[in-house]
Amino acid sequence: MDYDNILQNSMGMERTARTMVPEFQTLAPSQDGDDQSYDNVGLQAALQQSEALTVCPNCGSPMSEGSDFCESCHRYIKYDTCSFCGAALQGDEAYCPECGNPRGGIVCPRCNTMNEFAFCKQCGLPLTEEARQLMSQVRETPEYKHMQMLADQLSKLDMAVPLTSEAEVLHEEANRALRERVLKLLAEDRGESNPDIPELTSKRITQEEYNIRKRNIAEQLVEALEQMQTQQTEKPVEARNYAMAMKPAGLRLAWKCNYKHAIHSSPCGCAKPHLGGKWIILGQGSKPKIEDDNG
Repeated sequence: MDYDNILQNSMGMERTARTMVPEFQTLAPSQDGDDQSYDNVGLQAALQQSEALTVCPNCGSPMSEGSDFCESCHRYIKYDTCSFCGAALQGDEAYCPECGNPRGGIVCPRCNTMNEFAFCKQCGLPLTEEARQLMSQVRETPEYKHMQMLADQLSKLDMAVPLTSEAEVLHEEANRALRERVLKLLAEDRGESNPDIPELTSKRITQEEYNIRKRNIAEQLVEALEQMQTQQTEKPVEARNYAMAMKPAGLRLAWKCNYKHAIHSSPCGCAKPHLGGKWIILGQGSKPKIEDDNG
């Protein structure tokens, strides 16, 4: 089994679209051939059967009660709650009286993206002092350090160029033998009869060893991501901020929510992040259907 399939199978990128909401039924795949795409009409019908619906005050699209974000127009819609810290808002304040952040959003100084949340949905940069403190606290935990260590190992391995043919292996061995012979001749010229030639450890590995290492690291990282996943909480803002703070760096990731088991680019695109979710790794060549706030 190859690496990408292991990642997809282990991290739950299944061919079903289940939900944590009671009475939801499995939806049939769409007819467009994409096994990660699902019939939006069927999903909407399931929502109507199992949840009380309201409409988005911004675009009028149907949405589940309790949502603070519209996945149709990609806007934060809970105007009585600060999107950055979760504090209650009384009127038309331009700034949150609790955290002082503007209600209209913050432009990320790194990638110039407008954000309604404490972390940039595009590059993950913490945009508020509270977000920076939360990220610092999370990243000092042993669980995060272990997870990031595995992420670094996987990123480093991804940059390796394995020996993919028998000819390359033989060429590598010939170069090693030539090096040893040259160093031995030079030592003999200096009068050393039994020179100690230091062994050269090649940075290149065979394709088989590459696959084994990658599979082992990936499996450990999947387990670490499972342990660090966002649990169900009362406040969407807190869940969203925690998920962004514990995102490991250096990997192609997406966020899978417990609300509809949808795949988002981040929890910033989920209507109910407080139901929990987790970061998953996107393997090379994988094309999951991402339903997020890219609009």
